[in-house]
Amino acid sequence: MQAISCVLGLALFAPATMAAEADAPPPEPARTLGTVQVTANQLGTVTEGSDSYTAGTIATATRLVLSPRQTPQTISVITRQEMNDFGLNGIDDVMKVTPGISIVTYDSERTEYYARGFAVQNFQYDGIPMARDSAYSAGNTLSDTAIYDRVEVLKGATGLLTGMGDPGATINLVRKKPTRELAGSATLGVGSWDSYRAEVDVGGPLTASGRVRGRAVAAYQDRHSNVDHYQRSNQVFYGILEADIDDSTLLTVGADYQDSDPKGSSWGGIPLLDSAGNFNKMPRSFNNGARWSRWGQYSRTGFATLEHSFANDWVAKLQLNHQVNGYDASLGAAAGGNPDPVTGQGVSMWLGQYIGKTTSNAADLYLSGKFGWFGREHELVVGGSVSRKRWVNNGYAAQPGYLADVADYRAWNGDVPEPDWQWGYANNEVTRESGAYVVGRFDLADPLKLIVGSRIANYKAVDIDESGVIVPYAGLVYDLNRNFSVFASYSTIFKPQGNQDERGKALDPMEGRSYEAGLKAEFLDGRFNASAAVFQLDQDNFAEASGGLTPSGGIAYRGLMGVRTKGYELEMSGQLAPGWQVQGGYAHKVARQQSTKVSTLEPEDQFTLHTSYRLGGALQGWTVGGGARWQGSTFGTITNPVDRSSQVHRTEPYWLLDAMARYQFNEQLSATLNVNNLLDKHYYTIFNWYSTYTWGEPRNVRLAVTYRF
Repeated sequence: MQAISCVLGLALFAPATMAAEADAPPPEPARTLGTVQVTANQLGTVTEGSDSYTAGTIATATRLVLSPRQTPQTISVITRQEMNDFGLNGIDDVMKVTPGISIVTYDSERTEYYARGFAVQNFQYDGIPMARDSAYSAGNTLSDTAIYDRVEVLKGATGLLTGMGDPGATINLVRKKPTRELAGSATLGVGSWDSYRAEVDVGGPLTASGRVRGRAVAAYQDRHSNVDHYQRSNQVFYGILEADIDDSTLLTVGADYQDSDPKGSSWGGIPLLDSAGNFNKMPRSFNNGARWSRWGQYSRTGFATLEHSFANDWVAKLQLNHQVNGYDASLGAAAGGNPDPVTGQGVSMWLGQYIGKTTSNAADLYLSGKFGWFGREHELVVGGSVSRKRWVNNGYAAQPGYLADVADYRAWNGDVPEPDWQWGYANNEVTRESGAYVVGRFDLADPLKLIVGSRIANYKAVDIDESGVIVPYAGLVYDLNRNFSVFASYSTIFKPQGNQDERGKALDPMEGRSYEAGLKAEFLDGRFNASAAVFQLDQDNFAEASGGLTPSGGIAYRGLMGVRTKGYELEMSGQLAPGWQVQGGYAHKVARQQSTKVSTLEPEDQFTLHTSYRLGGALQGWTVGGGARWQGSTFGTITNPVDRSSQVHRTEPYWLLDAMARYQFNEQLSATLNVNNLLDKHYYTIFNWYSTYTWGEPRNVRLAVTYRF
């Protein structure tokens, strides 16, 4: 894969035709919800209507609205156009194609994202940090993308705005905004395994003056699967209102509602080994879940923003967010043990019912603007935030005497009775966070900009109370010329942990430092961006599964000292030539504690590329594209059932190829065909803590027809 890295690096920084600033592509029929006239706000540039795979400006890193080249960290942005082209209808779909992000699948309803050696649990909505690890998954990773303009993934430590956060990455979901002209769209889609989707999106002015604008989005998806007796329906509703209170003040209010209702949910994966210690190869269609097993999840969000622009170009912004992430799970799955290769005996069912929700409230207030100092113009952001999260849960077990043994694992079809659930325990936990931050961007010289800031963070949860934690941030950007910049950044890492050791004691907070440096490029007035970065993360109290259990039966962890993660990332996005869009990257990382590798469920090397090209001439109206994803081997230590010894199980590297084609019949009507896993590659991910694996999806096809008005 070093050849891929070299080729990508040359593509990033040697686009000879770009240096000449090629002309913009010719106009084409609208492919988004009308023309978005307001293209930038305090969240950055709206990508809808841009036809682009790159962002104009972003504010996720520092609250400063900067271009990717001006931001001294690596950031990946999946735009509305890329989501439309490749049918990226869920956050899981987006993460699969985001450079430097890998996914571990636990079962049909749970996935975990990884970046730079760490699980990604920081989610933001329009830049506001919310519940970072909603219990029992509860909706974050199942979010539908119909309501979002773009998904931003900021790599590295993000404690300046999130306070106590993960050092790997932060995912920022930026919602769609109302349009100033009446516009709308309706989409109907059909796919493999009797999967169906419908989506309606309408926005525009609500008053004759246009000072009040609104937008509504609704989507419904009934998705069946290649997996036996499994299907999932999703419902999404979203509404937003914008009101120009006066020429300087904008009020925004909105809400969204998302439901995920599955049938036949799996729980855990397939045992990696049979009782003889051999690989337990099951069909890709195998479902360990009972037919009645279901893991329903939902989210309800209300939000409001008040933004005021002062005469001197300073802006004050108040953001409020209320979110409920809930679940109603009645689960049964043939998941425990290792099957006999002949009789299929030796496996029992996991059983449990869990009903609960996480209620989160967050507020953020900041003031930003420019000021003069020593004859130069600088920028400053001063703000503070507060949040409260409450998790309530009730757990139930099967009634005494319920038969949990599986007679023959290989003949399992999930046709077993549901237990009479008996209440067992309850949880009621509150987490509070608050902090104040300040960050400035100083124009030290014409080509040299310094970004420096800090946050004072407070965190209080069950058995954890951390106050007055200082989280500094510093970044330097030096423009080499009109196209290239070099950058460097530094931040500290501080993350309280709920993971417990085998005595039931919570691990000490993870602490460390994050370093990043590299080269960024910008061509075609920002229509093409590229970056190459090296990074190093040093951590203490890094949580690693110990192999044992907590007193309550959960996975026990130990805190590792002196874990160091090193790596590099190459990325490019945007227009290579008129009508040709591309987005992709190559990432490499290795995490070690002394000489021992850790965080090995994430591949050390991975590559992703998406591209589309709008044809002309006799093929006018056609857009064709494709995608390629590659990841190296992953591995983990599992238990051999024969002698209970430990052994390493390693997956094979694999390529996945995708394809797309769109035909634009006229300005209103288009049809898009997507083929995923074009070559029908067999691959799986492992979850070594339970010694299980999960198959990836076979080849599947989806056709969507869209009408715009």
